[in-house]
Amino acid sequence: MKSRRVVFIVAAVLASQTPATAAPDFTLATLAGDTVTLASMKGRPVFLNFWATWCKPCRAEMTDIISAYGAHTEQHLVVLAINLTDQERMRDVRQFVTELQMPFPVLLDRKGKVRKGYRLRGVPTSVFIDTLGVVRFVNPGPITPQTMERGLRMILPGGEP
Repeated sequence: MKSRRVVFIVAAVLASQTPATAAPDFTLATLAGDTVTLASMKGRPVFLNFWATWCKPCRAEMTDIISAYGAHTEQHLVVLAINLTDQERMRDVRQFVTELQMPFPVLLDRKGKVRKGYRLRGVPTSVFIDTLGVVRFVNPGPITPQTMERGLRMILPGGEP
């Protein structure tokens, strides 16, 4: 009996990264010194990208994310780049952001709480959240432009359900 309860609890915790579940809310500081709360984005499609400066695939996919952001600004796409700041040096984060000219908010997960809340297994990881705050697609690992567009179609107005 006891082991069944443990299995149930583990399954419930892992559901936070499962499509068709509510995206765990968070509030994080930005590199610019503001704060962003995910709940305040309700009503807009949100693309979360978890990344780190030491992650080569993160660097490689960031230019595609920047392009997708630019292509979908009229559809009110929100891109939030969540840096694993608990594993970084701030000067490396600033250099990465400046070098790539990231045009969207860079959030600092200084204590790893958001990373843990989303049950990350590694970086990069991309999470696509619809206008109701529901996770529609999760891509653990590097994301291709084709897979990114698939995720965006799931959350953008007029896209696939």
